[in-house]
Amino acid sequence: MNSLINKTVGIAIATTTLFVSVPTFAGTKPGEKPATPHTQTHTVGTIIEVASANRSFKTLVAAIKAAGLVDTLSGQGPFTVFAPTNEAFAALPKGTLEKLLKPENKATLVKILTYHVVPGTVYAKDIKAGEVKTVEGTAVNIQVKKGQVTIGNAKVTKADVKASNGVIHVINKVLIPADVKL
Repeated sequence: MNSLINKTVGIAIATTTLFVSVPTFAGTKPGEKPATPHTQTHTVGTIIEVASANRSFKTLVAAIKAAGLVDTLSGQGPFTVFAPTNEAFAALPKGTLEKLLKPENKATLVKILTYHVVPGTVYAKDIKAGEVKTVEGTAVNIQVKKGQVTIGNAKVTKADVKASNGVIHVINKVLIPADVKL
């Protein structure tokens, strides 16, 4: 009889432990609803959405719109965008930006903007020195020295801004392909 009571008490303890530990193991408390994927993850927008939400990229977003590249950079990708800031655009020779934003210069603007885009998602830790082919079609030189990444003549000032269709690396200058005369 003593053996039966010991087994019953043992089963009761095991059952109680199970009911207490399973919710802990599953990441919920007793009586709490399990988290749904919607509440567990934070959705990051596309490259265009991320850039549009950042005041530092107002000029870049305006240029992307003028070039007709919104749908492309909102697409599946993935893309790595070396994104010049408003200050980078302001540093262009006087009148250059205004000239590029005119409809008759759309092809040149597309060439310049796509020179800032590399196919695929390339995070800072994966960037290697050398020539990298851009979406524009020509290569741009990347240097990595003492942890500082430069692309062309621009420094990466902030890396790995994540987007749902790629990644953005902030740069301090506008890259101009060698065959574009401003």
